[in-house]
Amino acid sequence: MTKKLLFFLTFCFSIALAKEPVRPECIAPAQPGGGFDLTCKLAQAVLVNEKFLSKPMRVTYMPGGVGVVAYNSMINSKAKDSNIIVAFSSGTLLNIATGKHGKYNENDVRWLSSAGIDYSAVAVRNDSPYQSLENLLNTLKKNPQAISFGAAGSVGGQDWMVTALLAKNANIDIRKTRYVAFEGGGDVMISLLGGHVDAAIGNIGEFLPYLESGNIRILALFADERLKIQSEKAQAIPTAKELGFDVIWGSVRGYYMAPKVSDEQYNWWLEAFEKAQQTETFKEQRQQRGLQEFNKNGKELEEFVKTQTQQFRSLAKEFNLIK
Repeated sequence: MTKKLLFFLTFCFSIALAKEPVRPECIAPAQPGGGFDLTCKLAQAVLVNEKFLSKPMRVTYMPGGVGVVAYNSMINSKAKDSNIIVAFSSGTLLNIATGKHGKYNENDVRWLSSAGIDYSAVAVRNDSPYQSLENLLNTLKKNPQAISFGAAGSVGGQDWMVTALLAKNANIDIRKTRYVAFEGGGDVMISLLGGHVDAAIGNIGEFLPYLESGNIRILALFADERLKIQSEKAQAIPTAKELGFDVIWGSVRGYYMAPKVSDEQYNWWLEAFEKAQQTETFKEQRQQRGLQEFNKNGKELEEFVKTQTQQFRSLAKEFNLIK
């Protein structure tokens, strides 16, 4: 018996021991249209299409504090609900690091699986006068109030941190700039396209549909290299690093579960995701959403989460966000 066949049989046996969720649900802890939404819809597409779930998976929206309300809900009122997975990102971990989740921290939920890495980017409308990142930053240097930035989350959140790192790299005082906070990426895009803000900081996964439709222009990607996905428009986006601004920010997207779900039910989801990540459907869905490969599950993901959250605490201290 080959190792591959043995693995498959072991997987099938172990997954059969646990009962499939009765009402599978993915909570996107923001308004529709943002990064949490695309994370849930990736799981929905893969787990249903690949027959891991025999029932439809619904996506529900629970905005509030950019994930805080959903986090609190899973710890308290839904602590044993094994039907639910919740989308998270590195922005969630940054919020935990800066104390926005109150008395709760990274040890209070069960980290399940990753979906991929979603790199940050800066975008403007297609009719914007700002044709390049250098052009935009030069305008800010002359007048920090000249350009308004729209982003998901308040001061200290992930998008604000990217803006702060870029401003610092360009010798601009972030405290003098106009930063407009929204609940989620969907609201940011509505505001940008409506002309209410001049530029947006967000993730490439959120921006990609608007880039493909020609509604926006992406000035720079905060990654160590250009995107390797099928979209020619996305491949053409320069990195901030190659433009002379050494800022890299990749947001891990994934899923967590309530703290008191049984090991049996947790392992059902865990093994389903581990197997799903190896399918062509998962890889295609990930690429369609502009995500780069990043597969960590269970204990390995938990260790990553705790390490990154601690790194964020150090970064937050550097910007005087926590004492």
